Amino acid sequence: MNENANDTRPGFSTGAGCPAGATEADGAVASGVVRRAFLRRSLLRGAVASGAAVAAGAALAGGSAAVAGDAPTAAAGPEEAYAFEGANQAGVYRPAAPQAASCFAVFSLTARDAGELKQLLRTLTARIRFLATGGVPVPAGSGRPPSDSEVLGPVVPPDGLTVTVGLAAGAFDGRFGLAGKKPEGLTEMRVFPADVPDPKWMGGELLLQVCANSQDTVHHALRDLTRHTRAWIQPQWQLNGFVSPPRPTGTPRNLFGYKDGTANPAEQDGLVWIGPGSGQPDWAVGGSFVVVRIIKMLVEFWDRVSLAEQDTMIGRRRDSGAPLNGTVEADVPSYSDDAMGAVTPLTAHIRLANPRTEETDGSRFLRRGYNYVLGADANGNQDVGLIFACYQANIQKQFETVQERLAEEPMTDYIQAVGGQYFIALPGVAGAEGYLGKSLIEGT
Repeated sequence: MNENANDTRPGFSTGAGCPAGATEADGAVASGVVRRAFLRRSLLRGAVASGAAVAAGAALAGGSAAVAGDAPTAAAGPEEAYAFEGANQAGVYRPAAPQAASCFAVFSLTARDAGELKQLLRTLTARIRFLATGGVPVPAGSGRPPSDSEVLGPVVPPDGLTVTVGLAAGAFDGRFGLAGKKPEGLTEMRVFPADVPDPKWMGGELLLQVCANSQDTVHHALRDLTRHTRAWIQPQWQLNGFVSPPRPTGTPRNLFGYKDGTANPAEQDGLVWIGPGSGQPDWAVGGSFVVVRIIKMLVEFWDRVSLAEQDTMIGRRRDSGAPLNGTVEADVPSYSDDAMGAVTPLTAHIRLANPRTEETDGSRFLRRGYNYVLGADANGNQDVGLIFACYQANIQKQFETVQERLAEEPMTDYIQAVGGQYFIALPGVAGAEGYLGKSLIEGT
């Protein structure tokens, strides 16, 4: 939050004089409060810069910014934890199914040069490593602000936490000397004909995809990460999401009532991670392109459509998730004997998205969808929808190709894509000396 030096609340002086109706004694008290507030704010601003430097110094040790060099006690506890280190980041294929709660937080970069960008990435690495493992935060010391909010209590549980870090095209510019290292195909998000872009949900340069089993764990993690990095980033947009439990079984449902994410490619299919020989810079191997797309669902209109029409628009039965030519969710749709679309219409969502032909097989991608609810919009309708996140080795050959096939689907009458951005999820971290983006920054 941008704080002003002068307090303009009613009853407080903004200059040398007193507000109307106040005595000189009142003015003296008010002026004293203003001076103290000013000093406190000045100290806070100074603490941001000094705290950021301390955080960077503690990054390699994985410690709290409160005491440079000290490391938290790592104790995973009974709650499930997903390994932070690996060739690829967690939060894509790890875990196998999306956690119950999520936050997609997007920031602009205020780091001034490559050195500060490196400090940012090292600090993020240290904090994520601790939060994903869990343990006891380092005490801050007498007279200092607490080193942890204790939203989760005195011991931080891992609670299935994953944090996936990505960079958008805007990060690869002259500020950091990265223009020659920009991945091929990483652009600002493309706007498609049926999209209704809203500037408040667009753009950004840094993605923190925070997912966990509980919403308070997500909140705690994001609060910790931004506290330690606020000298180098500025919030741009943020949206929290959730995944419903399977009802009654199988894949979770979206807010149209349909199972969402049934047919994802396996990791061994080679469609998600950037590999050697892909034409991408060497530093990007092990990363993945992330598309985050905010899709508003016009549920009031959807609820006026017959179930039969809903099923034919989707290409699956709402109750079971089975394709229209199958009986259970796991059945593979067969289109070869339905060339005219008598059973599954040619315009059905699942048929356009994945025609299941040899020619279109390479355009598949991994999807992780999260529902969101924002209350009522300005017209009194439900402001709800889907945080659509997908991961692939090539945005143009995968996401954009599929989106072009979906351009004229009947579903466009009931959904509005209002925002999002393209990112590259950085390769994973190996060893205690590693950090997110090391291959990008150092070339190793």
